[in-house]
Amino acid sequence: MDRFCVRVKFTLVSFVFCHLALAAGSPNLILILVDDLGWRDLSCQGSDYYRTPHIDRLAEEGMRFTNGYAACAVCSPTRAAVMTGRYPGRVGVTDWIRSRFQRGGIGTPDQNPTDYVGGANRRFLCPPNPYWMEHGEVTIAERLKAKGYRSAHIGKWHLGDDDWYPTGQGFDENFGGCDYGQPPSYFDPYQQPKHRHEMIRAGIPHLPGRQEGQYLTDREADEAVAFIRRSQDGPFFLHLAHYAVHTPIQAEPEVAARYRLDGKTETQARYAAMVESVDRSTKRIFGVLEELGLDQQTLVLFTSDNGGLDRQGSPTENAPLRSGKGYAYEGGIRVPFLARWPGVIPAGTISEVPVCSIDILPTFLEAAGLAPEDSIEVDGLSLMTHLRSGGSKPVERRSLYWHFPHYRHDPGPYSIIRRGQWKLIKFYEGPMELFHLGDDLGESRDLGARHPIRVRSMEAELMQALDKMGARLPRRNPDFKSAP
Repeated sequence: MDRFCVRVKFTLVSFVFCHLALAAGSPNLILILVDDLGWRDLSCQGSDYYRTPHIDRLAEEGMRFTNGYAACAVCSPTRAAVMTGRYPGRVGVTDWIRSRFQRGGIGTPDQNPTDYVGGANRRFLCPPNPYWMEHGEVTIAERLKAKGYRSAHIGKWHLGDDDWYPTGQGFDENFGGCDYGQPPSYFDPYQQPKHRHEMIRAGIPHLPGRQEGQYLTDREADEAVAFIRRSQDGPFFLHLAHYAVHTPIQAEPEVAARYRLDGKTETQARYAAMVESVDRSTKRIFGVLEELGLDQQTLVLFTSDNGGLDRQGSPTENAPLRSGKGYAYEGGIRVPFLARWPGVIPAGTISEVPVCSIDILPTFLEAAGLAPEDSIEVDGLSLMTHLRSGGSKPVERRSLYWHFPHYRHDPGPYSIIRRGQWKLIKFYEGPMELFHLGDDLGESRDLGARHPIRVRSMEAELMQALDKMGARLPRRNPDFKSAP
């Protein structure tokens, strides 16, 4: 009867039954997670170059968060946070996971590494990053089983080897989820035949070649539409985690041609075509939901796993944000964050409340009518009350935290706290930097020297939060030898 109500439109019976269905907590749940999509890479986010009319529908018919954040500036930690509702520092996945072909022949060890790593040229030793997210972590898919949800993962996973693929973490179906961080190729059969490693030569696990030359995002959309059709008597949870727009920057030539404008490079045109492929996929998701009468009983959330890859404007440009993927500045962590549920989330609403990847699990669980489990420490907050109220009811949270205890870019390992409009970056090799994002979104003016008491207070809160979540911190390297 729940499904019947959304097919009988414009009648009082439909209205009553649909609202009973929503009260029963059985909406379909779709998460569209894009890889490396920058905060400004959508029309609704202010771009006049990228064309994303179908993704823009999420903002026009739902809520757009202007302060959406990824839980990390790189992919695997954010993906772990999405799946668990827990900070990467609590889960223990704080850097991107190295695939088997990137481990120098180690393969799959018996357990994750535990020893700190670093050489004599590093002032700090860093905690090792795992090769998989442990099975003890409870995912969205595992939690939703209690309400009879059928679940599918499609696209990038990047949370571990075979035993830790999506079906080992609660999903019923998996299409393309493996330990890859990026696809060997965006064109079917999605492989590099001459690569030194067998996995890359073979193509994407659980997504065999089917139609030579088909673009990967279109194939992911095919699988998503097919899953929705199979699951229309649901409820269902679809995790559509596009490999796009991650490198390699490969696009369909005829689509890229539309973006070859004056002042734009070939790489930028191809990247824009990759963004369009995600928009095209989103159009198909809307289409099948409307065709099957599921539109009003489906919550769709759209976001990215980290900020855009910005290497001096290539392949994308994050301005007015500073820097990009991997960095502690806003360009590395601020991302699009859109939610749509017709009849539940007021259309065309905008929220300035800071939200994060960790909020997805509790939001989906509340939408499904599931209460939090006392035995599982979840860091995220449900956004459902805020969403339903059109943003008028607040999200009761003091601060957000990030933790990247690794060397990637100068000046080395960092942790972050955002409290209100204030943001403090603690670089473990110092110094700390303090910004007021309301006045300085581009983080061009370090105010730390002017506000020493605020710096000390925010640092103390940050370190207390990291300690509470059991985050592993960089350690002083006793063998460090400074340059002569």
